[in-house]
Amino acid sequence: MNRATAERAALVALLRQSDLSWSDAAHDVQEAGSALGVLGRVVGRADTLFPDTRSVDALVEAAAGDLAAWEAGGITVRAFFDDDYPTQLRDVREMPPLLFTRGDLRPDLRAIAVVGSREASDRGLEIAGSVATSLARRDVTVVSGLAKGIDTAAHEAALAAGGRTVAVIGTGIRRHYPATNRALQEHIAEVGLVISQFWPDAAPTRQSFPMRNAVMSGYAAATVVIEAGERSGARVQARLALQHGRPVVLTGQVMRHDWARSFADRPGVHVARGTAELVEAVDAILDRVPAAAELEGFPEFASL
Repeated sequence: MNRATAERAALVALLRQSDLSWSDAAHDVQEAGSALGVLGRVVGRADTLFPDTRSVDALVEAAAGDLAAWEAGGITVRAFFDDDYPTQLRDVREMPPLLFTRGDLRPDLRAIAVVGSREASDRGLEIAGSVATSLARRDVTVVSGLAKGIDTAAHEAALAAGGRTVAVIGTGIRRHYPATNRALQEHIAEVGLVISQFWPDAAPTRQSFPMRNAVMSGYAAATVVIEAGERSGARVQARLALQHGRPVVLTGQVMRHDWARSFADRPGVHVARGTAELVEAVDAILDRVPAAAELEGFPEFASL
């Protein structure tokens, strides 16, 4: 087992320890510079009332076996310290220590999240499709959450325009939620990218979707909210995007809601009355996205 594989396996083993949160584990590994080193401190301690008899080597070997099985099943697993882990995600507080992906994992700096309600209106679906089509034709990656409604319309329009789309899902990557989007998820995995931060067979939970929104916000250069009510996950993403220093574009459709009107005057928020204004706002945002070679933890986003 080479060093990179051993470190990745050690991180998997570390994240399986029930008494350690994933964010704390990532922080500890960042501080120590080695997942193996942290794992060695967490397990196998003999100086306690109930000595830990587990072997670090055995835990790493078991995790390496799981990594190999996932990879054999077409799932790519990347730790936050791997070179090809999405650089833009390292800049957000909710950075997932592990990413499970299917498809083409590549730098996606020109990526825009298009999100909105599951119970979308016909007009909202039309706007989502028009926006995603316009972005795809400009070689902009369309990011969404594979939910029904606005997300589905955005993914499908990007694909129909021959563009790239990335689905950030709120379940394990071997699951399909909603079930009606199974074929769409499989198609995106073939021609785009599906991302999950959860163990491959994890079921959806109430907490997993806001966590998904945080990753979607961090992955994209900006978030476009097409349609979203007071309790929508898209509203959560708009708030998270501003916390991440990512711009937010609100459509006229969403400005009917109090929450959107309260966001309108905040720094980094753009209100677009129509598709042409929206695309113009997105183009202005993308003009300020640094090239991959200039990136170092995405510091420039704090000023967007």
